[in-house]
Amino acid sequence: MSDRDPSEPGKPGLDRRTVLQTIGAAGIATATNWPTPSKADMTPTKTTVSPGYAVETKLVINGKPYSATIDPRTTLLDFLREYVHLTGTKKGCDHGQCGACTVHVDGRRVNSCLTFAGALDGREVTTIEGLGEPGNLHPMQAAFVDHDGYQCGYCTSGQIMSAVALMKEPCGPSDADVRELMSGNICRCGAYQNIVAAIQQVRQGT
Repeated sequence: MSDRDPSEPGKPGLDRRTVLQTIGAAGIATATNWPTPSKADMTPTKTTVSPGYAVETKLVINGKPYSATIDPRTTLLDFLREYVHLTGTKKGCDHGQCGACTVHVDGRRVNSCLTFAGALDGREVTTIEGLGEPGNLHPMQAAFVDHDGYQCGYCTSGQIMSAVALMKEPCGPSDADVRELMSGNICRCGAYQNIVAAIQQVRQGT
């Protein structure tokens, strides 16, 4: 069966191979001639706040007052890291799924990536920097060290903040109960067994 165009007898018609070769060549030419982005094109642009839309936010963070005029869409996580420069709180998934950004607001744990800073005006926030310091660790921090409850360490601040909050929450005595209440904090290194052991040490006062 011929692939030639029957509408023009006597003239060589286009066959499939020719058409495909032409399309392929055009695609390669387009790809190789695609303009390379300049440095200016790749530089992130800062979000500007239209006049009248910025909000003045005042928070007490680790016992110290902070205030800033911010975009109302600014999350507590970004406020802590970008405005207050407390970088112990980590940005993991940025969707409230991993728990790396866990902090305390008025003593209760929250995912700071899902919380608007402007909605917390006047509230008290505690981050990992407010729990303890070298030479004077919080008991939970010390227990994590004792039980090697971390590997890469990226999730550790969120794990510890959740663990400290758990101490004030209804929780059964078993390891399974602890795992249930810590299920919002993910450790991609898989140090879960050691994390539970650290929490149980503090709970039992040993």
